[in-house]
Formats: sequence, structure tokens, C-alpha cells
Amino acid sequence: MYNFEKLKAWQEAMKLVKMSYSISQQLPKEEKFALNDQLKRAVTSICLNIAEGSGAGSSRVFCSFLEIAIRSLYETIAIFKIIENVFQINCTKELEQCDLVSKILHGLLKSVKSNN
Repeated sequence: MYNFEKLKAWQEAMKLVKMSYSISQQLPKEEKFALNDQLKRAVTSICLNIAEGSGAGSSRVFCSFLEIAIRSLYETIAIFKIIENVFQINCTKELEQCDLVSKILHGLLKSVKSNN
């Protein structure tokens, strides 16, 4: 097991990835290379940046990657809002998971910054 896999932020972000892929299957086929692809890129970016940042040589660099993960999370939230409004697909569970991931990421970022 890699160190990043032990992070609650990464574990919860992975749950969000699974949920997002499930929602993406409900989108119309014409969205395959548009919103569907954008959702998958945004949500996977959260996990990838947590993992990459955890391997950084400094807390400052790790914080930069966590900030990118947070921005990708906000993009994911915006996409879920679009999906709800345009396609009338209920994303309540996914948005609740986003809230959880947000709280954990912000807490981790604060913790890493305070240990600088």
C-alpha cells in the first residue's frame, strides 16, 4: 500500500470517482465526449493530485497539489449541478460526497500548512 492510499482524502475521493462514473453512464450518448469526459477528468484529477502531492519532497509542494485537488473538486461540483439542471438527473448523493471530500481536503491542507 502506498502512503497516499492511507489518506482519508484519497479514500473518499476514490468513492466519489466510482459515484461519478456511475452518473456518467446515465448521461445521453451525445455527451460522451463533452460533459461525460469532463466529469471523468475533473473527478480523477482530485485523486491524482492527492497521490502526486503526497510524494512531493516538501509540505509546500504537497499544499500546491492539494489546492489543485480542491479546484478539481469545485469543477466536479459544477458539473454535477449542470447535470441536475440540464438532464434532470439527481446528484444529491454525489454532491454530499463532494461536501465530505471538501471538508477532508480543507482539513488536510490546513494541517499540512500548520506543520510547515
